Amino acid sequence: MSDANTLDRYEAAKTIATKAGAEALRYFNAFDSLTVDKKGHQDLVSEGDRNVELLIRAELDAAFPEDGIVGEEHANVEGTSGYTWVIDPIDGTANFVRGIPAWCMTLACVKGDEVLVGIIFDPVHGELYHTCRGQGAFCNETKISTVQNASLSDGSIAIGFSGRTRKEGVLTLIDMIMNEGGVFFRNASGALSLAYVSCGKLLGYLEEHMHPWDCLAGQLLVAEAGGMIEKQDAQDMVKNGGRVVAGAQGVAQDLLRMADTAYKP
Repeated sequence: MSDANTLDRYEAAKTIATKAGAEALRYFNAFDSLTVDKKGHQDLVSEGDRNVELLIRAELDAAFPEDGIVGEEHANVEGTSGYTWVIDPIDGTANFVRGIPAWCMTLACVKGDEVLVGIIFDPVHGELYHTCRGQGAFCNETKISTVQNASLSDGSIAIGFSGRTRKEGVLTLIDMIMNEGGVFFRNASGALSLAYVSCGKLLGYLEEHMHPWDCLAGQLLVAEAGGMIEKQDAQDMVKNGGRVVAGAQGVAQDLLRMADTAYKP
Protein backbone atom coordinates (compact mmCIF):
# COMPACT_ATOMS: atom_id res chain seq x y z
CA MET A 1 0.00 0.00 0.00
CA SER A 2 1.13 3.55 -0.66
CA ASP A 3 2.28 5.72 2.24
CA ALA A 4 0.77 9.05 3.28
CA ASN A 5 3.32 11.12 1.35
CA THR A 6 2.55 9.29 -1.87
CA LEU A 7 -1.21 9.49 -1.31
CA ASP A 8 -0.90 13.25 -0.74
CA ARG A 9 0.83 13.55 -4.08
CA TYR A 10 -1.80 11.38 -5.73
CA GLU A 11 -4.64 13.60 -4.57
CA ALA A 12 -2.76 16.76 -5.52
CA ALA A 13 -1.91 15.36 -8.95
CA LYS A 14 -5.57 14.79 -9.78
CA THR A 15 -6.39 18.39 -8.88
CA ILE A 16 -3.42 19.79 -10.81
CA ALA A 17 -4.20 17.68 -13.87
CA THR A 18 -7.79 18.86 -13.90
CA LYS A 19 -6.71 22.50 -13.71
CA ALA A 20 -4.03 22.07 -16.38
CA GLY A 21 -6.40 20.16 -18.64
CA ALA A 22 -8.93 22.97 -18.49
CA GLU A 23 -6.22 25.42 -19.57
CA ALA A 24 -5.12 23.11 -22.39
CA LEU A 25 -8.72 22.81 -23.56
CA ARG A 26 -8.91 26.60 -23.77
CA TYR A 27 -5.97 26.58 -26.18
CA PHE A 28 -7.44 23.67 -28.13
CA ASN A 29 -10.70 25.50 -28.67
CA ALA A 30 -8.66 28.24 -30.37
CA PHE A 31 -6.31 25.84 -32.18
CA ASP A 32 -6.42 27.74 -35.47
CA SER A 33 -4.75 30.76 -33.83
CA LEU A 34 -1.96 28.88 -32.01
CA THR A 35 1.71 29.64 -32.55
CA VAL A 36 3.31 26.32 -33.54
CA ASP A 37 7.00 25.44 -33.93
CA LYS A 38 8.60 22.32 -35.36
CA LYS A 39 11.17 20.58 -33.14
CA GLY A 40 11.91 17.71 -35.53
CA HIS A 41 10.37 15.15 -37.87
CA GLN A 42 6.66 14.84 -36.93
CA ASP A 43 7.48 16.65 -33.66
CA LEU A 44 5.57 19.86 -33.03
CA VAL A 45 5.25 22.18 -30.05
CA SER A 46 2.71 24.95 -29.49
CA GLU A 47 2.42 27.85 -27.10
CA GLY A 48 -0.23 25.72 -25.39
CA ASP A 49 2.33 22.98 -24.62
CA ARG A 50 4.79 25.44 -23.12
CA ASN A 51 2.31 27.46 -21.09
CA VAL A 52 0.39 24.49 -19.72
CA GLU A 53 3.65 22.91 -18.57
CA LEU A 54 4.57 26.14 -16.79
CA LEU A 55 1.21 26.04 -15.01
CA ILE A 56 1.81 22.44 -13.89
CA ARG A 57 5.32 23.26 -12.71
CA ALA A 58 4.09 26.23 -10.68
CA GLU A 59 1.38 24.13 -9.01
CA LEU A 60 3.86 21.35 -8.18
CA ASP A 61 6.44 23.78 -6.86
CA ALA A 62 3.85 25.38 -4.59
CA ALA A 63 2.63 22.03 -3.24
CA PHE A 64 5.90 20.05 -3.14
CA PRO A 65 8.86 22.46 -3.41
CA GLU A 66 11.43 19.76 -2.61
CA ASP A 67 10.35 17.44 -5.45
CA GLY A 68 12.18 17.17 -8.75
CA ILE A 69 10.51 17.86 -12.09
CA VAL A 70 11.23 16.44 -15.55
CA GLY A 71 9.19 17.84 -18.43
CA GLU A 72 9.13 17.81 -22.20
CA GLU A 73 9.20 21.54 -22.85
CA HIS A 74 11.32 23.10 -20.06
CA ALA A 75 14.51 22.42 -18.12
CA ASN A 76 14.67 19.73 -15.46
CA VAL A 77 14.55 20.65 -11.77
CA GLU A 78 16.60 18.65 -9.26
CA GLY A 79 14.77 17.73 -6.07
CA THR A 80 15.81 16.69 -2.57
CA SER A 81 12.76 14.70 -1.43
CA GLY A 82 13.35 11.61 -3.56
CA TYR A 83 10.15 12.21 -5.53
CA THR A 84 10.32 13.29 -9.18
CA TRP A 85 7.41 14.45 -11.32
CA VAL A 86 7.43 13.64 -15.04
CA ILE A 87 5.23 15.89 -17.19
CA ASP A 88 3.86 16.05 -20.70
CA PRO A 89 1.43 18.99 -20.88
CA ILE A 90 -0.03 17.87 -24.20
CA ASP A 91 0.66 14.44 -25.66
CA GLY A 92 -0.62 14.31 -29.22
CA THR A 93 0.37 17.84 -30.20
CA ALA A 94 0.04 17.02 -33.92
CA ASN A 95 -3.65 16.35 -33.26
CA PHE A 96 -4.01 19.24 -30.82
CA VAL A 97 -2.84 21.91 -33.27
CA ARG A 98 -5.16 20.66 -36.02
CA GLY A 99 -8.32 20.40 -33.98
CA ILE A 100 -8.37 16.61 -33.74
CA PRO A 101 -9.78 15.58 -30.33
CA ALA A 102 -7.21 12.86 -29.56
CA TRP A 103 -4.72 14.32 -27.10
CA CYS A 104 -4.17 14.39 -23.35
CA MET A 105 -1.96 15.67 -20.56
CA THR A 106 0.11 13.25 -18.48
CA LEU A 107 1.64 13.41 -15.05
CA ALA A 108 3.63 10.69 -13.28
CA CYS A 109 5.41 10.66 -9.93
CA VAL A 110 8.51 8.50 -9.51
CA LYS A 111 10.50 7.52 -6.42
CA GLY A 112 13.45 5.16 -6.58
CA ASP A 113 12.94 2.54 -9.26
CA GLU A 114 9.12 2.71 -9.18
CA VAL A 115 6.39 4.86 -10.68
CA LEU A 116 4.01 5.64 -7.81
CA VAL A 117 1.36 7.90 -9.35
CA GLY A 118 0.01 8.08 -12.89
CA ILE A 119 -2.48 10.58 -14.31
CA ILE A 120 -3.73 10.89 -17.89
CA PHE A 121 -6.40 13.51 -18.49
CA ASP A 122 -8.44 13.81 -21.69
CA PRO A 123 -10.24 17.13 -21.15
CA VAL A 124 -12.12 17.01 -24.46
CA HIS A 125 -14.08 13.99 -23.25
CA GLY A 126 -13.84 14.73 -19.53
CA GLU A 127 -11.97 11.48 -18.81
CA LEU A 128 -9.47 11.56 -15.94
CA TYR A 129 -7.54 8.29 -15.81
CA HIS A 130 -5.69 7.97 -12.53
CA THR A 131 -3.86 5.49 -10.35
CA CYS A 132 -1.64 5.20 -7.30
CA ARG A 133 0.51 2.09 -6.90
CA GLY A 134 -1.44 -0.58 -5.07
CA GLN A 135 -4.75 1.30 -5.30
CA GLY A 136 -6.14 0.10 -8.64
CA ALA A 137 -6.88 2.16 -11.74
CA PHE A 138 -9.81 4.49 -12.37
CA CYS A 139 -11.46 6.63 -15.03
CA ASN A 140 -13.09 9.45 -13.10
CA GLU A 141 -14.73 7.56 -10.20
CA THR A 142 -15.15 4.22 -11.99
CA LYS A 143 -12.64 1.42 -11.42
CA ILE A 144 -11.29 0.13 -14.72
CA SER A 145 -9.58 -3.01 -15.97
CA THR A 146 -7.92 -4.33 -19.07
CA VAL A 147 -9.74 -6.81 -21.30
CA GLN A 148 -10.05 -10.23 -19.70
CA ASN A 149 -9.35 -13.52 -21.53
CA ALA A 150 -8.47 -11.65 -24.71
CA SER A 151 -7.01 -12.95 -27.95
CA LEU A 152 -5.62 -10.89 -30.82
CA SER A 153 -8.86 -11.25 -32.76
CA ASP A 154 -10.89 -9.63 -29.96
CA GLY A 155 -9.84 -6.01 -30.53
CA SER A 156 -7.19 -3.58 -31.73
CA ILE A 157 -3.49 -3.23 -30.97
CA ALA A 158 -2.13 0.31 -31.00
CA ILE A 159 1.26 1.05 -32.53
CA GLY A 160 3.37 4.11 -31.79
CA PHE A 161 5.54 5.87 -34.33
CA SER A 162 7.97 8.78 -33.97
CA GLY A 163 11.23 10.10 -35.31
CA ARG A 164 13.01 7.60 -33.03
CA THR A 165 11.11 4.65 -34.48
CA ARG A 166 12.31 2.60 -37.44
CA LYS A 167 9.61 2.33 -40.06
CA GLU A 168 10.66 -1.24 -40.81
CA GLY A 169 9.66 -2.26 -37.30
CA VAL A 170 6.25 -0.64 -37.64
CA LEU A 171 5.63 -2.35 -40.97
CA THR A 172 6.65 -5.68 -39.48
CA LEU A 173 4.27 -5.19 -36.58
CA ILE A 174 1.34 -4.30 -38.81
CA ASP A 175 1.98 -7.39 -40.91
CA MET A 176 2.23 -9.65 -37.87
CA ILE A 177 -0.90 -8.26 -36.22
CA MET A 178 -3.01 -8.61 -39.34
CA ASN A 179 -1.67 -12.08 -40.18
CA GLU A 180 -2.69 -13.25 -36.72
CA GLY A 181 -6.26 -11.97 -36.95
CA GLY A 182 -5.81 -8.63 -35.25
CA VAL A 183 -6.35 -4.98 -36.19
CA PHE A 184 -3.79 -2.20 -35.78
CA PHE A 185 -4.64 1.26 -34.47
CA ARG A 186 -2.85 4.60 -34.19
CA ASN A 187 -4.19 7.85 -32.79
CA ALA A 188 -0.91 9.85 -32.54
CA SER A 189 -1.03 9.97 -28.72
CA GLY A 190 0.83 7.14 -27.06
CA ALA A 191 -0.27 8.21 -23.58
CA LEU A 192 -3.94 8.25 -24.54
CA SER A 193 -3.54 4.85 -26.22
CA LEU A 194 -2.10 3.44 -22.98
CA ALA A 195 -5.07 4.86 -21.09
CA TYR A 196 -7.33 3.08 -23.57
CA VAL A 197 -5.51 -0.18 -22.90
CA SER A 198 -6.05 0.27 -19.16
CA CYS A 199 -9.82 0.54 -19.56
CA GLY A 200 -10.23 -2.15 -22.22
CA LYS A 201 -10.80 0.02 -25.27
CA LEU A 202 -7.60 -1.38 -26.79
CA LEU A 203 -5.95 -4.76 -26.26
CA GLY A 204 -2.39 -3.48 -26.19
CA TYR A 205 0.19 -0.90 -27.16
CA LEU A 206 3.65 -1.23 -28.72
CA GLU A 207 6.33 1.36 -29.44
CA GLU A 208 10.04 0.94 -30.07
CA HIS A 209 11.03 3.97 -27.98
CA MET A 210 9.02 6.41 -25.87
CA HIS A 211 10.06 9.38 -23.79
CA PRO A 212 9.29 8.93 -20.06
CA TRP A 213 6.70 11.70 -20.00
CA ASP A 214 4.72 9.90 -22.69
CA CYS A 215 4.61 6.45 -21.09
CA LEU A 216 5.24 6.25 -17.33
CA ALA A 217 1.74 7.24 -16.24
CA GLY A 218 0.13 4.96 -18.81
CA GLN A 219 2.28 1.99 -17.92
CA LEU A 220 1.29 2.24 -14.27
CA LEU A 221 -2.37 2.56 -15.27
CA VAL A 222 -2.18 -0.64 -17.33
CA ALA A 223 -0.42 -2.53 -14.53
CA GLU A 224 -2.88 -1.37 -11.88
CA ALA A 225 -5.78 -2.27 -14.20
CA GLY A 226 -4.58 -5.88 -14.28
CA GLY A 227 -2.58 -5.77 -17.49
CA MET A 228 0.99 -6.59 -18.44
CA ILE A 229 3.88 -4.16 -18.79
CA GLU A 230 7.55 -4.88 -19.27
CA LYS A 231 9.43 -4.47 -16.00
CA GLN A 232 11.72 -1.45 -16.21
CA ASP A 233 13.71 0.67 -13.81
CA ALA A 234 11.84 3.96 -13.47
CA GLN A 235 15.03 6.00 -13.01
CA ASP A 236 16.50 4.59 -16.21
CA MET A 237 13.26 5.35 -18.04
CA VAL A 238 13.27 8.93 -16.71
CA LYS A 239 16.80 9.42 -18.04
CA ASN A 240 16.65 7.50 -21.30
CA GLY A 241 13.11 6.42 -22.16
CA GLY A 242 12.75 2.99 -23.70
CA ARG A 243 10.67 0.32 -25.38
CA VAL A 244 7.04 0.06 -24.33
CA VAL A 245 5.00 -3.13 -24.50
CA ALA A 246 1.74 -3.10 -22.56
CA GLY A 247 -1.51 -4.98 -22.85
CA ALA A 248 -4.12 -7.35 -21.57
CA GLN A 249 -2.81 -10.54 -19.98
CA GLY A 250 -4.38 -12.73 -22.66
CA VAL A 251 -2.24 -11.19 -25.41
CA ALA A 252 0.85 -10.43 -23.34
CA GLN A 253 3.06 -13.16 -24.77
CA ASP A 254 1.93 -12.33 -28.32
CA LEU A 255 2.84 -8.67 -27.83
CA LEU A 256 6.26 -9.47 -26.39
CA ARG A 257 6.98 -11.89 -29.23
CA MET A 258 5.96 -9.32 -31.83
CA ALA A 259 8.06 -6.58 -30.20
CA ASP A 260 11.10 -8.83 -30.04
CA THR A 261 10.71 -9.65 -33.73
CA ALA A 262 9.92 -6.16 -35.00
CA TYR A 263 12.34 -4.21 -32.81
CA LYS A 264 15.37 -6.50 -32.93
CA PRO A 265 18.69 -4.64 -33.46
